Amino acid sequence: MRKLARLRKDLVSRRRFAQAGLARCAGLGLLAVMPLPLVAQPKLAQAPLWAASWAAAPLDYMPAPLFPGLPALPAKPQHFEGQSSRQQMVSALGGEGVRVRFSNLFGRQPLRILDASVAFAAGVDAVAPASLQRLRFGGRTGITIAPGREAWSDGAQLAVEPGQAVAVSYQVEAGTPFATMHPLGATVMVPGAAVMRANWPGAAPSPINHVVTGLDVAMQATPRVVVAFGDSITQGTGNGEASPASYPDRLAARLREQSGGAGAFAVINAGIGGNRLLVDGTGPRGIERFRRDALGQSGVTHVLILIGINDLGVSLPVAMQGLSPAFRPASAEQLAAGLQRLIEQARARGVKVLLGTITPFKGAGYWSEEKELRRQALNRWIRGRQDVDAVVDFDQALRDPADPAAMKPLCDSGDHLHPGPAGYAAMGDAIDLRELRE
Repeated sequence: MRKLARLRKDLVSRRRFAQAGLARCAGLGLLAVMPLPLVAQPKLAQAPLWAASWAAAPLDYMPAPLFPGLPALPAKPQHFEGQSSRQQMVSALGGEGVRVRFSNLFGRQPLRILDASVAFAAGVDAVAPASLQRLRFGGRTGITIAPGREAWSDGAQLAVEPGQAVAVSYQVEAGTPFATMHPLGATVMVPGAAVMRANWPGAAPSPINHVVTGLDVAMQATPRVVVAFGDSITQGTGNGEASPASYPDRLAARLREQSGGAGAFAVINAGIGGNRLLVDGTGPRGIERFRRDALGQSGVTHVLILIGINDLGVSLPVAMQGLSPAFRPASAEQLAAGLQRLIEQARARGVKVLLGTITPFKGAGYWSEEKELRRQALNRWIRGRQDVDAVVDFDQALRDPADPAAMKPLCDSGDHLHPGPAGYAAMGDAIDLRELRE
């Protein structure tokens, strides 16, 4: 009887062991089909974000400027002759790498970049040799860019600091006509292939900045990228990169001071001297280029729009205005509708909008009392906007209390249209920085 009891006990134990084993097997099978997140996995490093650190609005090469403030160009079409070009720019942001945008937006034939490099600038015609590295495009050393297109280089491991000068060198195939240019930066040229040479003694300064229109920085944090969009009053007429005096420069300086240093903000100047909102002329019309030159900048968070004064001012006598729509002054209603399009495009992209009032210009060559009435009407419309994040009253910052249609003498550059250094500073100071921190 004891043996029988022991046998029954053994059978029960074996049965329980078998059931437990089956349960364990079933559990293992369940684990095999469960989602992987249940299993501890090492965290991957976050991919860096590309943010615009410097950019310039491109325009078509012209044999002569249509408006004052642009450099005088040769009277006949020009072309590259196989020389190397080196353009300097200042990076607003710091990061672990950079990439460069090359543009053939206005080219009528393919643009072939034979070679290109990037490095830290060490003067007008030199770079730091240890930082010099070749740029690649999809792993290749050159690229052909179709007419109407742009191309980014691959990322280059150049650990740039905020406020550091960067130089991009490139060589374009000989015989390529000048096509895409821009007003910002400083370019020098030397004969032949010199892209990977650090020093360019005897380099000749160029009156034109070609092809290179953007510098992005790779960052782990997300900065504020503010694009100032407009005409010569945004560009800073007569002022180049070497001696900045524009309201975007003043704004950038204030942001650096109040944020305790550089690197948290980038202010991109997308101004083109002579540009208009509604009509092509010096550069494409604003309503056409806004999507590319403002909203197309990497990581853009805010746009500050100030454009329309040339639409109000540029005109021919009434008897001649029928010759071309380019010389018919726009109405306040037409300009308001154009600005509304820009506002809606930005808001659809989740980009915050700051809208500037049109600055006073009594005494300028194209001012008239009738145009002043239209300026005042447009500014009333701007001040009444409820669908923007802020209105920046540049008019109030610059106008003469004794004659509100005119600029304060202290702020005037002398032509009664463009501010001087004190005027640009007043414009930069008129912007509420709290609007850019949100």
